[in-house]
Amino acid sequence: MSIGTLIKTIQDIMRKDVGVDGDAQRISQIVWLLFLKIFDDKEQEWQLTVPGYKSPLQSRFRWSNWAKDAEGITGEELIDFVNNELFPSLKKLATSAGVTPHGKVVGSVFEDAYNYMKSGTLLRQVINTIEDDVDFNSSTDRHLFNDIYEKILADLQSAGNAGEYYTPRAVTQFMVDILDPQLGESVLDPACGTGGFLTCTIEHLKAQVKTAADRITLQDCIHGVEKKPLPHMLAMTNLMLHGIDVPSNIRHDNTLSRPLKDYGPKDRVDIILTNPPFGGMEEDGIENNFPRKYQTRETADLFMALIMHLLKHDTGRAAVVLPDGFLFGEGAKTTLKRELLEEFNLHTIVRLPKGVFAPYTSIATNVLFFEKGEPTKDVWFFEHPYPDGYKSYSRSKPLEIKEFDLEKAWWGGPSRKSRKTTQYAWKVSAKEIADKNYNLDAVGKNPHLVEVEHGKPEDLMREYQGIVAQLETAQAALKAELMACLGGKA
Repeated sequence: MSIGTLIKTIQDIMRKDVGVDGDAQRISQIVWLLFLKIFDDKEQEWQLTVPGYKSPLQSRFRWSNWAKDAEGITGEELIDFVNNELFPSLKKLATSAGVTPHGKVVGSVFEDAYNYMKSGTLLRQVINTIEDDVDFNSSTDRHLFNDIYEKILADLQSAGNAGEYYTPRAVTQFMVDILDPQLGESVLDPACGTGGFLTCTIEHLKAQVKTAADRITLQDCIHGVEKKPLPHMLAMTNLMLHGIDVPSNIRHDNTLSRPLKDYGPKDRVDIILTNPPFGGMEEDGIENNFPRKYQTRETADLFMALIMHLLKHDTGRAAVVLPDGFLFGEGAKTTLKRELLEEFNLHTIVRLPKGVFAPYTSIATNVLFFEKGEPTKDVWFFEHPYPDGYKSYSRSKPLEIKEFDLEKAWWGGPSRKSRKTTQYAWKVSAKEIADKNYNLDAVGKNPHLVEVEHGKPEDLMREYQGIVAQLETAQAALKAELMACLGGKA
């Protein structure tokens, strides 16, 4: 069964259930079932590869003991088991003392998860479909999880709320390629969503992993935080399938809910890769966790203040997706941009064209690359062009990673010394930006674009009036022709 057909089959079964209301609940239901299936398949692997491995789950709560048998419990018995035994047991793993790291992972996934289905018969059909068609111990099926993940993610985007935009894979890959994380460097996404930046980083680092100790180092250096239960559940699942067996560094929390002053040296990281939520407003009181100069309820601004605070001195570097509004905005945004130029090297801004996040938002976005430790002298702007023949991107024509070969060829290596002005790239001094009251958008207009001369307004009006007169004459002639054909008079 194809991936699209598999997910559609499951969703069609769920639509018959009176307890599941809408796509978001159907997706959540699919994800916790898939997680338990994946965890069970991984446990079979760990029992062979991890000396002394012991499941944190009671035997009767392991997928293979209650779900695997197609003729197993169903109907009211199944619903009663799931609601009154399985879920309470799994939720307790998040807070109980003495729970193993593997158990803590399960607990963190299920602490805010719910079983929405009311029909045990339909739930059994869903379980059997998953069991019959997916084996995550098969390398082929494990690889196919990326396709399952993409299908679920597309559905999640369609069911999402304002501000819940997920970074296109090409943008994620480009940002990771440019920052080039090294094994042993700590990497953080403080708003990690479903884990796209983190899994891309893991794949980037895998070539550097040679020993068992390296695998532990890799696991320890990946950090993420996500406040919404469903994306967090997807992130945990995603990381497990990318080789992070115990993704305990992926916390279910709101990064902004902790006072900024409480983040100390031990919290600082080498690399931050993120696309913080933008266009949304934080709940009342969150802004009070930040110094007055940063206080705003605009989510992206608060995340920028946090990101700047969490980078290690002298070695910290970041790549952050931000909307155009940050570039020209005032108030707290001006404060952040002034500090970004005075205390960081904001060396590059890649301006992405509209439609990169289509069809979920048409807002134009930018990727800001900066390093902590020395002030900015110049900011390079690079305007990413559409491919030939494109006027925008869409779901059927998305941005592709090969398009970033332009930026990579121009980048100039780690030192960036060989950069040159091109039709897409230009440099602006920090002083000029300061003189513009830190309006990065004002200096971020491509000076190499040829301005189209539209003519004087009075000439354009005369041309318009002539076109209107021609149109009226053509309409009158067409009306006369039709009337004549019908035997009437014009």
